[in-house]
Amino acid sequence: MKNNRLLLCALVAIALCGCVTRTSYIDLYGSAAPPADYQRTITITPTTRYVNVVGGDTIRFISNGAQFAWTFNVARTVDSFSLNDVAPAGVLDHNVMAYVLPDPKYRDAM
Repeated sequence: MKNNRLLLCALVAIALCGCVTRTSYIDLYGSAAPPADYQRTITITPTTRYVNVVGGDTIRFISNGAQFAWTFNVARTVDSFSLNDVAPAGVLDHNVMAYVLPDPKYRDAM
């Protein structure tokens, strides 16, 4: 009887592990890059509300005297996200949306 309870508890624990939800989607937005590996630079000013980028590009962002670079290797389901989600803390002082065009390498791939 005791072994049955242990087995039941183990099965419930395994089932619950499969129900864990993802809390961060940042890996779907691309990855940080060394600032020297950029293809273009975008300066973010207090009036910048959005930026337009192309999937696969590495962009250096300059804001408030700080900089960071991001490679936009986004998932196919991602066409926009808040740049604040990937910027280092304190670099952006207001919300900036990143609108991502599909990577031209994969435009015809389905």
